[in-house]
Amino acid sequence: MSFFQYKNYIEEGDLVLAYISRSTIKPINVKKGEIFNTRYGHFEHDKMIGMKYGEQMPGAKGYGFIHLLHPTPELWTLSLPHRTQIVYSPDSSYIIQRLNVKPGSRVIEAGTGSASFTHSFARTVTLLGKVFTYEFHEPRYLEAKKELEEHKLDNTTITHRDVCNDGFSIDNESIEGDVVFLDLPSPWDAIPHLDSVISTSKAAGICCFSPCIEQVDRTVRALEENGWTEIEMVEVAAKRWSARKEMVRSVADAVQRIREIQNGRKTGLEVMKKGPSEEPPAKLQKTDNGYKTPKKSTKVKEGDENYTWLNATKSESEIKSHTSYLTFACKIPKQ
Repeated sequence: MSFFQYKNYIEEGDLVLAYISRSTIKPINVKKGEIFNTRYGHFEHDKMIGMKYGEQMPGAKGYGFIHLLHPTPELWTLSLPHRTQIVYSPDSSYIIQRLNVKPGSRVIEAGTGSASFTHSFARTVTLLGKVFTYEFHEPRYLEAKKELEEHKLDNTTITHRDVCNDGFSIDNESIEGDVVFLDLPSPWDAIPHLDSVISTSKAAGICCFSPCIEQVDRTVRALEENGWTEIEMVEVAAKRWSARKEMVRSVADAVQRIREIQNGRKTGLEVMKKGPSEEPPAKLQKTDNGYKTPKKSTKVKEGDENYTWLNATKSESEIKSHTSYLTFACKIPKQ
């Protein structure tokens, strides 16, 4: 399965991302004879083979469905098994744009983790570029290495290394990186080792990803001491906005609503005094003279022509984004 090239139809051995709900996307490695089970039903791998990517697949028993999506770095970020905290799209997209990562770029990434951002780098630089990624934790390194091989990211080299102590150099490899991304607990220990691996012919850009402002302070000092310039710290705050309609309410509406509440209370007290044998009065109907606010038990469909509506926007309270500080800088080679 390749993250570089897209295809139309699912084949055995493909990685498919099952879109179950807005908050749930699960990776599936399609194999004959296997079944994917969800709370909405079960789905046979045999029937996935030959289906089009993006197609809706009904459950084997006729109820429930999932969508079969082609993997992309963005969707993989939402579905991958987390081994560490990851860089979500709001941050990763900004970093790639800010560092001017493009086809042919040579990227140095320290702190592979779950390899989420590694996929984005690999797709962006294409086969014309190269990604050198480093992970010091051996189990995470082995898992990431396996995933990168399965996803055929042939432009990526992963190395098991503690770059803070042992640097970035790789035997028989000229790295010449023009983009650096450090997602480390102490990036200031790794920064002095970069001079031997960054480009000697063009400017190199760096981004350090740090959750604490104290880390930013030490990182900035290390960048200054090692000749990096144009240092700037950024925090990305992302919101997703949705368009909807809000019911228009006037003073007359509010007065009418207060009267309804008072009448309701009065009617309720009268029924209680008369006892349970008495039938409750019929529900008040909507009048013809203007707008009448519905009672709590009444459901009004958004956009109902019987009411007045105003187009509005509303932001979602939460969006997946790792709240961290991004410290950027650049270094121009000495002539």
